[in-house]
Amino acid sequence: MKSYSFLELPVDNPPFSFSLIPGQTSSTPHCGALPPRTRITRSSVPTPSLEFSCRQKLVAASSSATCGRPRPGSALAPAGNVDTGSRSITRLLSCSPFVPKALEGSLLPVVLHEFGKMTTNAEGGRSFARRDQLLKIQSQIQKLWDEEKIFEATSLSKPPKPGEKFFGNFPYPYMNGFLHLGHAFSLSKLEFAAAYHRLCGRNVLLPFAFHCTGMPIKASADKLAREIEQYGNPPLFPSEEDFTEDDVEGNIHEEENVGAPDKFKSKRSKAAAKTGGDKFQWEIMKSFGLSDREIAGFKDPYKWLHFFPPLAKNDLKSFGLGCDWRRSFITTDMNPFYDSFVKWQMKKLKGMGKIVKDVRYTIFSPLDGQPCADHDRASGEGVQPQDYVLIKMEVTLPFPSKFKVLEGRNVFLVAATLRPETMYGQTNCWVLPEGKYGAFEINGTDIFILTQRSALNLAYQKLSRVPEKPTCLLELSGLDLIGLQLKSPIAFNEVIYALPMLTILTDKGTGIVTSVPSDSPDDYMALKDLKSKEGLRSKFGVKDEWVLPFDVIPIINIPEFGDKAAEKVCHDLKIKSQNDKEKLAEAKRLTYLKGFTDGKMLVGEFKGKKVQEAKPLIKNKLLETGKAVAYSEPEKKVMSRSGDECVVALTDQWYILYGEEEWRKKAEDCLSNMNLYSDETRHGFEHTLSWLNQWACSRSFGLGTHLPWDEQFLVESLSDSTFYMAYYTIAHLLQNGDMYGLVSSSIKPEQMSEEVWDYIFMDGPLPKSDISPSLLNLMKQEFEYWYPFDLRVSGKDLIQNHLTFCIYNHTALVPKQYWPRGYRCNGHIMLNSEKMSKSTGNFRTLRQAIEEFSSDATRFSLADAGDAMDDANFVFETANAAILRLTKEITWIEEVLSAYSSLRAGSPSTYADRSFENEINLAVKLTEQNYNDYMFRNALKTGFYDLQAARDEYRVSCGSGGMNRDLLWRFMDVQTRLIAPICPHYAEFVWKFLLRKDGFVVNAGWPCADSPDLTLQRANKYLQDSIILMRKLLQKQISGPKKSKKGASISQSEESMLTVGLIYVNEQYDGWKEECLKILQRKFDRENGSFKSEKEILEELKESPLGNDMNMKQIQKLCMSFLKFKMDDVLHVGIQALDLKLPFDEIEVLKENADLIRRQLCLDHVEILSASDEVSRKKAGPHITLLTQNPPSPGNPVSIFLSKLQFSQVSGT
Repeated sequence: MKSYSFLELPVDNPPFSFSLIPGQTSSTPHCGALPPRTRITRSSVPTPSLEFSCRQKLVAASSSATCGRPRPGSALAPAGNVDTGSRSITRLLSCSPFVPKALEGSLLPVVLHEFGKMTTNAEGGRSFARRDQLLKIQSQIQKLWDEEKIFEATSLSKPPKPGEKFFGNFPYPYMNGFLHLGHAFSLSKLEFAAAYHRLCGRNVLLPFAFHCTGMPIKASADKLAREIEQYGNPPLFPSEEDFTEDDVEGNIHEEENVGAPDKFKSKRSKAAAKTGGDKFQWEIMKSFGLSDREIAGFKDPYKWLHFFPPLAKNDLKSFGLGCDWRRSFITTDMNPFYDSFVKWQMKKLKGMGKIVKDVRYTIFSPLDGQPCADHDRASGEGVQPQDYVLIKMEVTLPFPSKFKVLEGRNVFLVAATLRPETMYGQTNCWVLPEGKYGAFEINGTDIFILTQRSALNLAYQKLSRVPEKPTCLLELSGLDLIGLQLKSPIAFNEVIYALPMLTILTDKGTGIVTSVPSDSPDDYMALKDLKSKEGLRSKFGVKDEWVLPFDVIPIINIPEFGDKAAEKVCHDLKIKSQNDKEKLAEAKRLTYLKGFTDGKMLVGEFKGKKVQEAKPLIKNKLLETGKAVAYSEPEKKVMSRSGDECVVALTDQWYILYGEEEWRKKAEDCLSNMNLYSDETRHGFEHTLSWLNQWACSRSFGLGTHLPWDEQFLVESLSDSTFYMAYYTIAHLLQNGDMYGLVSSSIKPEQMSEEVWDYIFMDGPLPKSDISPSLLNLMKQEFEYWYPFDLRVSGKDLIQNHLTFCIYNHTALVPKQYWPRGYRCNGHIMLNSEKMSKSTGNFRTLRQAIEEFSSDATRFSLADAGDAMDDANFVFETANAAILRLTKEITWIEEVLSAYSSLRAGSPSTYADRSFENEINLAVKLTEQNYNDYMFRNALKTGFYDLQAARDEYRVSCGSGGMNRDLLWRFMDVQTRLIAPICPHYAEFVWKFLLRKDGFVVNAGWPCADSPDLTLQRANKYLQDSIILMRKLLQKQISGPKKSKKGASISQSEESMLTVGLIYVNEQYDGWKEECLKILQRKFDRENGSFKSEKEILEELKESPLGNDMNMKQIQKLCMSFLKFKMDDVLHVGIQALDLKLPFDEIEVLKENADLIRRQLCLDHVEILSASDEVSRKKAGPHITLLTQNPPSPGNPVSIFLSKLQFSQVSGT
């Protein structure tokens, strides 16, 4: 007997190479298979340490018996390479079932037969040969697609039948940089969906355009021009030494306050800090790969429009996007056709009364001098104005000496409140001792004391002596305000005082806070602290008479909390001080909403009314009497792309009346009939429709289309992008394939009159036009054929604006039959489990990803990243593993085809054939469902991972008879089609150049498949699970009752080797277990999918024949644990867990696969026996206790292993 050493290496995924080489050490890789009839001894094989599968360990060799195996060197033997530079096995196999189930837990010698070739190159670094192979295939296939115009879509003269066409689209990306993996992730959902529908034979339209409207491009161009003007061309930027610490201290401080304290903060140079940005615009342009000579041209904003869209188009073509590029376009007035289209749309909305001019609160950029919509923001997308009431608390005479400059004026501390109805109960007001305040002129008589930030907001709301420029007459600190005597409107206390509170935030409101301790837990605890802590009063110079005389004043009665809600909830939650922030937050949660919905006023003019009724009445009275003023500020901090913090301004401009009652009802009707693929998505739209109101649709700065009736304004970027999906349907006829619309075509932009647009999109009358009637009718046909669009894919952040605007505009402009049919929203994408960020370097453009991984491997990893609304994860290791898998599969297919004539011919006949064929049918059906549901990660699993695992199990199962050629051909055909939407270049290469099929795989048709035999699938799972269990039992029997020391080998003589397997089966539950199952069957509610109570089950058990034969103690010991096990089993596998026997013949399945079992366990002899047969039980010999202690049950055979000597003794041979 010869011993063989083996090389244990991390194996990426099957197909595997298994190799033991006589006399070779573990440091020497070798390509090959075991010599015929080679016997492997356990003593020659070390115990492996790698976790090899998400289910079991795949470890080194098993018994000394001869193992069945494919012919040495055969292309059909398990074959494959390991690229250790691609992906760790633990990570790879924890996600996907790559290992054939029959191999799990096996002891197999693993050697990589081409290890050196694929992990290193001549220079000793990583090899990119596999990646380059995919890039070469990608280029070759894309050229074929272009030549055949495979993705160009044309309408038909007849309206499409249901399921005949698919029109999907994607929010056009903004063209101020390169496309990145975030774009690619969302876009991939549309691309995979469109590719699936194309594969199924549907007429598919996937267009793509480029958004240039708005201010980001103009702002960047202007910034670049300023840098050139200030620093030269090319610019010589100042060094750090040119700035003092004082110059940049404020900028750095502001930067640090932008994000949460636990977030990454870039370390910027002083020069960069001085500019208020991370980089100069010139440096950003250099990062795009531009030379100094080229950069200067980008101070012209229209240069950006010529530079980035063509690059984006090239990147998307490299990505393999199945796009009809004839329909591509850019926005803004640079494109005269699109400009005409947007003007028509805005005119129609205005004519319907849906656009009006008014003075309203809006988020505003002081630096840009115009409203700042979501797409104009660097941060704060979705933030809306928050309306407050500013309570004017008058400072009474005499003023403190520091206030001498303010004498003769009306001076007020102003507090922003959302609860004006509580002002009756004021006991004081709060200020932040270390806070910075100012006395600002509001008009000729009134002075407001508040923070600079809130004064700036007021200045843009026409509450400043100088509009848009707050005038500060006196700078103050919070300490200067403590002790001021105040007179507050409608407060029962005639005089209150300004007191210190340590938890005030000056980035909200005015920095002045009213105090109503009856209803505010914060106020109650802060006042209690001051009253009870003399040291705290002394610290801030607070006199007793400012605090001690002031008690809680009941003003509102709240059910469950009474008329002093704050006091009660603080007592209930055992809050100790004003610093107990978490408990105070909970206290406010418990009382505030209930106070508004259920509270009743106890005092004042509106006594007896519900709070929700009294609140607006009290607010209006305060405003009408001049005791308060209206005030608004952003809900959260908003930064514009120009780098300034936004305010809320009262602006006189044009608004779209989203939220108008009748219009909202139509939008809700549209939404109710849309497929949104997620309850979370639907809830997001419903919430948006509930609050969305008028939207400022005009801007005075940036790029875009001018409002046709008021050309001083431009249409803002979220208002020219709500109906453009309709423009796709005719763009190719207007623009003749030129994205700029500047190439001459059969139609001139000036010919696109309002009547022409009406005719195409709104079923208007045939216009009087010099456009030919045939062309007019063709444009109308294109729109009516493709519309409505079937799917729009987007990140979830656009639900609150763009996607909802799209619904509104469609319901206004086109009949109901053309309203959108579906949206699919997704979360953002992380890279390697971390946020994608340029500043940290964890970032990839689409082009970089394609160059690094290839398009198909990138697409593979995007599909694997996830499909839910939660953030997904693009993992580089997955992309690297995809490179390996795809190229290895190409090699395997080539080898199969070269050996095709030697494969077993004829119809599938063996159990392995039938099972494999069934797995193919199952893969077809499940993958079809996953693609239909747009669950692409699941489609990748069922259509590729699971199918490959089934193929690998089939190879192992076939044994000496070999695999069936027809089944393998069908496998290659089916797998190629199923993976085509995700990896189209690979699939097309296999289809055309390996399988040599006609046409293109991208539209080859979905594969046909019979209905899967679920019983056969279950039988095969039983077989594979049983082999795993048998292997474990064999290992346990070899090891004996005590575990050997780690790393120690177990040495056995030839005579004592376990080479015979006796597998005992009990095909039906009987006795007390049978009775228990029958009771559970009766006590299971199939309609609700649940059992009756355990008490009911136990009662029936007592009344059954078992109850007569057993006492209660025996019942609980034996039956209850079994009942609980089976009840849990039902939750995992369904009601079938209660069957008395399996739906297939266990003994027959095991007997038919006895040779497979023998080979997998490396045994010489296997017998399948009935556990109820006494003659068979005697064969267990001294191991009979294994049958009595753990008897077999349906689905759980028990295996006993004997040496040849033991078997001959018990069998009498």
